[in-house]
Amino acid sequence: MKSLRPLLASPLLLCVACASAPPSKQLMDARRAYEDARTSSAANYRPDAVLSAKQALVRAERAHEDDPGSFREVSLAYVAEREAQKARAWGEYEVGVQAIEQADDDYKRKQAQLLAESQNDKQAAEQRLETQSSELSHERAARQQAEQRAAAAISSLEQIAQVKEEARGTVITLEGAVLFVTGKSELAPLAQQKLGEVAKALNDIDTSKRIVVEGHTDSRGSDEDNLTLSQRRAAAVRDYLVSQGVAADRITAVGRGETQPLATNETSEGRANNRRVEIVIGADNANQESTD
Repeated sequence: MKSLRPLLASPLLLCVACASAPPSKQLMDARRAYEDARTSSAANYRPDAVLSAKQALVRAERAHEDDPGSFREVSLAYVAEREAQKARAWGEYEVGVQAIEQADDDYKRKQAQLLAESQNDKQAAEQRLETQSSELSHERAARQQAEQRAAAAISSLEQIAQVKEEARGTVITLEGAVLFVTGKSELAPLAQQKLGEVAKALNDIDTSKRIVVEGHTDSRGSDEDNLTLSQRRAAAVRDYLVSQGVAADRITAVGRGETQPLATNETSEGRANNRRVEIVIGADNANQESTD
């Protein structure tokens, strides 16, 4: 893939005409994250992801110009930062993939060489095989290291969501503001992209493990409305994961409404933390209470 590095001029130039009010912390973080992505291996291997990060940052900069320090600026800056982090992770992943492919090619070439030698002189090839076996072991070790680097690059995609281990299983938390428009249960375009990445990870996990998608809301609105909305959102996430290849018989959707807040509902930040979708891997079957 041709590099788009010359085309990816820093969006920080956009700040020349910004309002006099200083940018929010989230916007500053997004700018730094984009610069990191733009100067990383992603510029060569995944310029499309870097471009998406740039476009997201441009939207955040425009929001700052229109209304400095607004919720829109903070939200778009958050999305831009995550897009930049994802672009950089994809670049590292592609480097790892190429390392694996190179190690695999070297291994196959060595095998072919040994086979040709055995056809010409079996006895001589057997002797050489003994001396070459240690080299093959080193090559296998190098291949394993390359695979580990690729796995580390994939794990860095956790930056798009919070991942933690709990007694109930592995919990992946996605912010509701990224997945849905306020008060709606239809997935946003960016949400589909993020859930596509989650689906890939879920398909690589032990398929015997059950998965529960839990929808959560803040306390605004009635209990009944919040429960209904959380159920619809959980079902929307479940259906999209199934559409991306996750087996339907291992994943269920549950609406929790406002009953399990992570933070206070007295502040906008706390309510934003409470509006979320949690994907629980390895959940206890007895506690699933499916609503899909």
